[in-house]
Amino acid sequence: MKIAWIVEGKTEKALKPPLIAFLESRLKGSMPRLDVRSENGLVPKEARLKRLVEGLLQQGYGAVIALTDVYTGQRSFADAADAKSKLNGWVGANPKFHAHAAQFEFEAWLLPYWPRIQKQAGSSRKPPSGNPENVNHHKPPSKLLEEVFRTGNPGRRYLKTIDSIAILRDQDISLAAAECTELKAFLNTILTVCGAQPLP
Repeated sequence: MKIAWIVEGKTEKALKPPLIAFLESRLKGSMPRLDVRSENGLVPKEARLKRLVEGLLQQGYGAVIALTDVYTGQRSFADAADAKSKLNGWVGANPKFHAHAAQFEFEAWLLPYWPRIQKQAGSSRKPPSGNPENVNHHKPPSKLLEEVFRTGNPGRRYLKTIDSIAILRDQDISLAAAECTELKAFLNTILTVCGAQPLP
């Protein structure tokens, strides 16, 4: 099976290597081809998203998954449920389309790997308390990471396309899924589409 994965930008590509490792351990003999389609900033909206999804399905993809952040800088969505509802509404009733949203952004799924973040940033800062997805528009996880890296030793900028890949390298993504409901839902969509048992 071919699955098209629509993402906002390059950051989410950091998720692909641990995602593939996760899927390979559970989909022996039925591993899909997962093609990442980066939209360079924002997942398309309204009629543009519908056209994109329909075009991908016409190209032979068995499923199309769209993954957006809730925090996009435009306040387009109130929360993950609202984002998924709007994406589904724009595409219309299509059983091969699956909408997902990071609550509030992709970087929330990096927070369970705090020891790796500390190592990358040269920081001894304690991890944030509570569920990584329980954040809001006022201080999204990327802003927290920027602060940790800036105050590390030596202080430097958090570089999304480099540091997110380094944080996730060789990590078990099911660790983050155990803490992040929206990530688990995303993984379970792929498992279910491929005929495998979803995570409990």
